[in-house]
Amino acid sequence: MRVDLSTPVGDVELRSPVLTAAGTSGYGDELAAYGDLAALGAVVVKSLASYPWEGNPAPRVSSSGMHMLNSVGLTGPGVEAWRATYLGALEARGAKVVGSIWGRSVTEYKDAARAMKGANVVALEVNASCPNLENRSSMFAHSASATRAIVSASKVAGLPLWVKLSPNTPDLIEIAGAAIKAGASALVLVNTVLGLGIDIEHRRTSLASGGGGVSGPGILPVSLRAVFDCRAAYPDAAIVGVGGITSGEDAVAMLMAGANAVEVGTASFANPRAAWLVQRGIEKWMRRHRVAYVTDLVGVAHG
Repeated sequence: MRVDLSTPVGDVELRSPVLTAAGTSGYGDELAAYGDLAALGAVVVKSLASYPWEGNPAPRVSSSGMHMLNSVGLTGPGVEAWRATYLGALEARGAKVVGSIWGRSVTEYKDAARAMKGANVVALEVNASCPNLENRSSMFAHSASATRAIVSASKVAGLPLWVKLSPNTPDLIEIAGAAIKAGASALVLVNTVLGLGIDIEHRRTSLASGGGGVSGPGILPVSLRAVFDCRAAYPDAAIVGVGGITSGEDAVAMLMAGANAVEVGTASFANPRAAWLVQRGIEKWMRRHRVAYVTDLVGVAHG
């Protein structure tokens, strides 16, 4: 049985619902040795500011069983250096590319988005889960007004905007609505869950900066809930589900919760072929259940 994995995310047509997640597949074609990048829906590159950024001090990654705790701090070369050094390798592979930007102020988001203008990317992921230097009490993604402001500022890129939101707020539905009203083409749900690790041998936090973000299979129920609730609230929204996906069955669940596509992240650290294995798992599930089109799975858990 032939199955059709193609799916739209807003106005962006993808050949597959499986993408890599920002921060887990590098800046360029680092995963090309493990599979055909053009066979995936898209490669989402690591989030970039408009300037080079060193990130947080080490140690900035630690493990907890199958999970990862990180406070890398969005280290990166900056948008212009990325375009000059890394983008070409992805273009040569025939991959669809989703850029990703971050900033510490509305102006920094605008600068990063402007630097992305004209780049050969199909969409721009706006990573809203960053500390807001203009309001130190909150991340952008924890405020509807702050999220609205950075989405509006990022329009200068002239690209479809996919806004990546945080699960660490009770106001996710309101904030998602603010992103959509401000012009977001899609919601990316969700970023990491806030957590902390303790190094009991050295009697200190396991990360130099203190707490960090938890990712891995245990956050799948969190991301499923976010996708399900946002699909219920915004039936016509484009949604990309991310968080805890390690198998084709996980991805099918995310699609049924309401995602149009999924991103595979932390699983790639354990197995760089994870995104392709998830894609293959979706295909196998569809054949086993006689489902011809992956789009027929989107949101079916809502009845």
